[in-house]
Amino acid sequence: MSEELLEQLEEWHEEDEYEEIVDVIMEIPAEERDYVLISHLGRAMSNLERYEEAVEQFLLIAEEGKDDPLWHYRIGLAYYYLEQYEDARRAFEVADHLEPGDDDTLEFLEWIRNKTAPKPVVESAVMAYTDPDVLSFWNDSAPAAEKYVSAPPTDDVIESVEEALVFKLPASYVNMMKLHNGGIPHNRYFPLGEATAEGKDAIEISGILGIGREKKKSLAGSLGSRFMIETGGYPEVGVVICDCPSESEVVMLDYRSSGNDGEPEVIHVDKGQDYKITRLAVNFEAFINGLVSKG
Repeated sequence: MSEELLEQLEEWHEEDEYEEIVDVIMEIPAEERDYVLISHLGRAMSNLERYEEAVEQFLLIAEEGKDDPLWHYRIGLAYYYLEQYEDARRAFEVADHLEPGDDDTLEFLEWIRNKTAPKPVVESAVMAYTDPDVLSFWNDSAPAAEKYVSAPPTDDVIESVEEALVFKLPASYVNMMKLHNGGIPHNRYFPLGEATAEGKDAIEISGILGIGREKKKSLAGSLGSRFMIETGGYPEVGVVICDCPSESEVVMLDYRSSGNDGEPEVIHVDKGQDYKITRLAVNFEAFINGLVSKG
């Protein structure tokens, strides 16, 4: 295998040209593909969301990859998006054993714990925020509040906005918006598990976008989700649900692991840090319940 080919594969990977990688490697006879080529092929297939094919490729080199943390990480990622969480957990645990402390590996392990943890049978805490008697969740006296708040959405409006966004909105969010459609919470900080390399220990939001089109800061408004994604170059993984004081940051509903009709996770995306994605909560309800005051 030539150094020129390896350099080309890496260049295509950096440019997100994953189909090119697959096409070139598949043209090489199977018996001539070594560990490195098959690793490139499996990674490219994962990036194309062809996770079953990726797993098949990685399993071809399982013996060679048993001591390679990157092999375990890559097959774990494919298992994760196939929702084979136990297989994914085992792979990421071995990756962590071979290369302790890798942030991405630890993040996937945390996601798997959240997805597989038994759900306690308790009354949903988010209902407290959607109860008309406790709308003190919202700070309607904030000067910018009126930029966010719309009239409660009708079912037709909800359906229309979902069609425009191409994503089904979480029930907990929809129920909340039916009582108070967008606004600025009193508690606007979501704590991170540990401080980032930049020293940030919490994500600050400016407001929560409501369901509608009329207000600029609503999901389908002129400054809403599509506007922020398209003008800011944010990843096409779902819906911007909160803006932030920094124009280079947003909080999004992430549908990558749930599908467009599933229950999305909540992530923070920082354009200023090369679009770094930080997972905040397993769902919108957990995100709302995790908001705190700065102090």
